[in-house]
Amino acid sequence: MSLTLRDPSTCHYDQISLGEVMLRLDPGEGRIRTARQFTAWEGGGEYNTSRGLRKCFGLRTAVCTALVDNEIGHLIEDFIMQGGVDTEFIKWSEDDGIGRTVRNGLNFTERGYGIRGAVGNPDRGNTAASQLKPGDYDWDHIFGKLGARWFHTGGIFAALSESTAQITIEAVKAAKKHGTIVSYDLNYRPSLWKSIGGQAKAREVNREIAKHVDVMIGNEEDFTASLGFEVEGVDHDLSTIETDAFKRMIETAVKEYPNFKVAATTLRRVITASRNDWSAICWHDGKFHESRKYPELDILDRVGGGDSFASGISFGFLEKNDPQAAVDYGAAHGALASTTPGDTSMATRKEVEKLMKGGSARVVR
Repeated sequence: MSLTLRDPSTCHYDQISLGEVMLRLDPGEGRIRTARQFTAWEGGGEYNTSRGLRKCFGLRTAVCTALVDNEIGHLIEDFIMQGGVDTEFIKWSEDDGIGRTVRNGLNFTERGYGIRGAVGNPDRGNTAASQLKPGDYDWDHIFGKLGARWFHTGGIFAALSESTAQITIEAVKAAKKHGTIVSYDLNYRPSLWKSIGGQAKAREVNREIAKHVDVMIGNEEDFTASLGFEVEGVDHDLSTIETDAFKRMIETAVKEYPNFKVAATTLRRVITASRNDWSAICWHDGKFHESRKYPELDILDRVGGGDSFASGISFGFLEKNDPQAAVDYGAAHGALASTTPGDTSMATRKEVEKLMKGGSARVVR
């Protein structure tokens, strides 16, 4: 049984996301603590899915976010525009001149290499996006009059503040009201929750949001930390055990949340920061669908790989409405995104489909 998707001819957008977009500052092959220069990118867990769907797969996407009306905010806007994502729903906050009341988020990120793991050092306190609140958007206009086939948000944005949790709940309810498919990436980050109630608060918020989600994305650790589902006998160094654990987790979760139509995750075994075993699994309509495996995948930059997986999952359903196609697109897109720098994918649809079919890395001339 396929997902019930809105007719694209009745919708202005194929997908809309809700989340924070930060300025990512990347020291390249070096360390943050010793850097003398940084490469600037944009990035944000929820937004990255919209950019991937637009740039790789050619769909019509937009992002709901907030930025400060200053030079940094407009730099981030320029990155979003380069990615082809509609900026119509950016909320602009007045600059107070010093960032005392509102600011743009920064994310210093090391890629990691070999035995040295990737490091993220976000600087996102009191950002414009974290101050978004219920009533800031006319969701009936966005999902009703304009129309969107798919809506995506996640646990990173919901964790930024009390008000972002509330607006996330408001948004997913509105999307469901208008027949828009809702996907949600649990993306549990202990550092985001520790000052606002910790894991207990994460579960309270995410369990309320989960009631309105069609497509739930997250590994067994996310399901445990964010929703409270426990699975015994998990060894996170063994991908075969992760697969079995995820299956047991989903079988338990869908009993409590029968609204889940799809659940999906990547399966990674970290050999080193620059080499992972990589694959994915997707549950739909009582059956599990697994992607082909990408053993010892060489990683250039792992940040954003999961978001590219999420956008591939979305595309597989939006384009094919088929769970096997969805998990295949997701796994291949996430794998390719891990081979280029920055949060967002630089892959093309042709490259994704070539990899799905087992294409090699021989030079293309």
